[in-house]
Amino acid sequence: MTTGAAKVSRRGLLGGGIGVGAVAGVAGAFVAGRGTADEDAAAAVVSSYAFRGERQAGIVTPAQDRLHFVALDVTTEDRDELIGLLQQWTEAAERMTQGGSAGPVGPVRGATDVPPDDTGEAIGLPASRLTITFGFGPTLFRTTDGKDRFGIADQRPEALEPLPHFRGDIDDPARSGGDICIQACADDPQVAVHAIRNLVRMGFGVTAVRWSQLGFGRTSTTSTSQSTPRNLFGFKDGTANVKAEEAQALAEHVWVGKDDDQASGWLTGGSYLVTRRINMTIEVWDRQPLGDQEQFVGRTKDAGAPLSGGDEFTDPDFELPGRSGPIIPTDAHVRIVHPDQNDGARMLRRGYNFVDGSDDIGGLNAGLFFIAYVRDPRTHFIPVQRQMASSDALMEYLKFTGSALFAVPPGVAAGEYVGQGLFG
Repeated sequence: MTTGAAKVSRRGLLGGGIGVGAVAGVAGAFVAGRGTADEDAAAAVVSSYAFRGERQAGIVTPAQDRLHFVALDVTTEDRDELIGLLQQWTEAAERMTQGGSAGPVGPVRGATDVPPDDTGEAIGLPASRLTITFGFGPTLFRTTDGKDRFGIADQRPEALEPLPHFRGDIDDPARSGGDICIQACADDPQVAVHAIRNLVRMGFGVTAVRWSQLGFGRTSTTSTSQSTPRNLFGFKDGTANVKAEEAQALAEHVWVGKDDDQASGWLTGGSYLVTRRINMTIEVWDRQPLGDQEQFVGRTKDAGAPLSGGDEFTDPDFELPGRSGPIIPTDAHVRIVHPDQNDGARMLRRGYNFVDGSDDIGGLNAGLFFIAYVRDPRTHFIPVQRQMASSDALMEYLKFTGSALFAVPPGVAAGEYVGQGLFG
């Protein structure tokens, strides 16, 4: 039997290191370029984000290119076991976001007669701007049959109710809900997968995977330093998203305020995370004429400018007349979800494209894994989704196949574990 030194990092195994400094972490439209040289340069400067801080990283953090998202059911009814896992996850997340191993020993330095505390597929890989974000679902507080397993039911936020069924939803229960979610984003898919794989492994006997989703090609921009990406319909996505630099808008639309819910003070400074798995009927869309596609969206496919004119960031003019009505159709996506049509509600979205192979009729099983952070889903998501479900021209090309809502606690201070405000 051999033993090894504790806290061996992935980089340490190769004798290398990150050549640049690490820094602290820092419904709108479904449809709003490729990364620019400036964006690439910015990404090169920031190699890692701190796990601890006032907010959880992975919300306003500039969106990385890859996602591994998992929703878990808690299988234990022992409060201490759950707290112990949250403590273990916190320590592991802090190590992995800095390019270290999941466990304190690492993948190759431990005893040879026991499994390593890290699976090893990230050996040699840098931190890749990994962020790990945790959230708690409604059923963690009270099960669907009314059981308060962990003595926290009276702290469940009023807004943390399962999302309603929207017109056109064909939600698969196997892709919906969950007691706990973990969002891992990184520039390297193997780093994101490594993080989720190891966190899930640590939870064996306490949690079980309910569903998961891989994603690529961020479909929105969360920072003014990023260019606007395109979704699988080929249109720019996220032009009007709330950005990290908009402090006032974040306070108004994303962060939970101290007076929002007196029974849930633990969530102050956190947010709500909405997920929606949206299958896109790619082959049907691809047969639509360019002009029709732009009418459905309300923007040009090339520059992403509103049909009323200007450039990508020009405000749409919904009153400008066209040949037979407003030049931006009354059922165009950009009109239906615009804040002006929804009492000013905005969201911070950081969704991803997905392609899960082909379906049973040979079409792409592909679409958008929608993720949005909002201050209150009752005012910032549900009304917008209802409006979209009833009136949006894009709905003919979309199928909503999964849905979930989680409360995301604020950041983790030194010496604390994620969610300590709820369980402490």
